[in-house]
Amino acid sequence: MWAICKKELRQFFSSLTGYIAIIVFLLVNGLMLFVFQDNIFDFGYATLDRFFQLAPWVLLLLIPAITMRSFADEFKGGTYEILQTRPLTHWQIITGKYLGSLIVVLIALIPTIVYIFAIQNLSSTEGIDLGATLGSYIGLFFLASVFTAVGICTSSFTSNAVVAFITSLIGCVLLYYGFSAISKMPAWGNEFDYYFGMMGIDFHYQSISRGLIDSRDVIYFLSLIFLFLFITYRNLMKK
Repeated sequence: MWAICKKELRQFFSSLTGYIAIIVFLLVNGLMLFVFQDNIFDFGYATLDRFFQLAPWVLLLLIPAITMRSFADEFKGGTYEILQTRPLTHWQIITGKYLGSLIVVLIALIPTIVYIFAIQNLSSTEGIDLGATLGSYIGLFFLASVFTAVGICTSSFTSNAVVAFITSLIGCVLLYYGFSAISKMPAWGNEFDYYFGMMGIDFHYQSISRGLIDSRDVIYFLSLIFLFLFITYRNLMKK
């Protein structure tokens, strides 16, 4: 499993594409937080709420770009058959590729911790709310974990990396904002809108971001991760 994970990391960072993807992620978030209109200075309050609102949308593009080649390139290059000859189970292959992609996402997220120290030093009052910020980072980690599982799953259905990227992007958008958008439709009234909202990632992400770790939110994220990895497993078994 760890051999597969290391292989994914080497493959991603073997070209400039991997570095460019991470740099673009950090650059976009940095510009939106400190430079563009409605930045932290215009807001006048020590908070990273702007970052945690924007980051999921940037990850919607970053993570499909990271995961799109996971299985698609294996199928296209015929190397998946070689993987099957190794003493590895399907779950070990899936977990190795999943962890490799997730580590790349974490590498992109870790430098954003600098924002905390920057805003803390710039603040003239009590500073940033560390409890809410920690909760938001935990929520962002779970959100990224689900997006990664979706990307791995969609990549296992095709040998075309572009198709995997587009399918993963659509799936992540629907999971993140689709149910929330449906819940806001006036046709549902006040009776079902709450339950539709609960089915989406955004509802649970916002819940954890308040600084309160609810077991229901954690179970929701873990269930989604397992569901998409299980779908990947069943798809590989058919192949």
